[in-house]
Amino acid sequence: MYELSILIQGFPGRSTDHGGLGWSTVPLLRGHGETILVDTGGYGYRTPMLAALREYGVEPTDVTTVILTHCHWDHACNFPLFPNARVIVPRPELEWAAVQPVGTWELPEFHVEKLVTAENVVRIEDGAEPLRDVRAIATPGHTPGHFAYRIAGSEGPLLFSGDAVKNEAELLSGDADMTLYAEASRRSIAKIREMLLADPSMVLVCGHDRMISLRDREVIAHSQLRGGIQAWLPGKSAPTMIDLLS
Repeated sequence: MYELSILIQGFPGRSTDHGGLGWSTVPLLRGHGETILVDTGGYGYRTPMLAALREYGVEPTDVTTVILTHCHWDHACNFPLFPNARVIVPRPELEWAAVQPVGTWELPEFHVEKLVTAENVVRIEDGAEPLRDVRAIATPGHTPGHFAYRIAGSEGPLLFSGDAVKNEAELLSGDADMTLYAEASRRSIAKIREMLLADPSMVLVCGHDRMISLRDREVIAHSQLRGGIQAWLPGKSAPTMIDLLS
């Protein structure tokens, strides 16, 4: 079983003027001789993510495996920071991403090119168990080849949904915001919801939200949502702190 630590917790929001925030969750798993990241965040995560890793005594060279849920920039861009890691990628996702034209929604073209050719990339299918106590689950919709992962945690089963279920609102409503295939997303959300209802001890690690579970269809929170912006506003000599939850 794996010990879970959240390096950076995602945030369920987007900018009204500057595109998607891309504030995704970056979890760290340790166990069975492995040091694993499930998704890696975007470029803006590099300094806080590496600092958080070092707080746990982990250097980038210590990471043995990076598991990607899908190929969007805010989940995949930082895999090159971990030179000793194998990179596990859903085969249908990478094959889809590799043939998309430049400018396709949220795909980092040059990172996708690297994933296609890199020798440390392992392509997996639905139902694969690429590591001990790790099982891949096809959850298409947000992207065609998106995978979630069921992983045995030291305190109970964990389900890493990536952007199949980005946040609590999608889990409860059954409807996905920002998806390429809305009907497929609804089916994937329903699949994840049924897994949670069948096992109330299972914790959902959302792609862009706190950790939650379902008990009698009620949401149980397992971490605290935080988010803020430090802004240098006109006419101000000092930065203004904006709490996004106030």
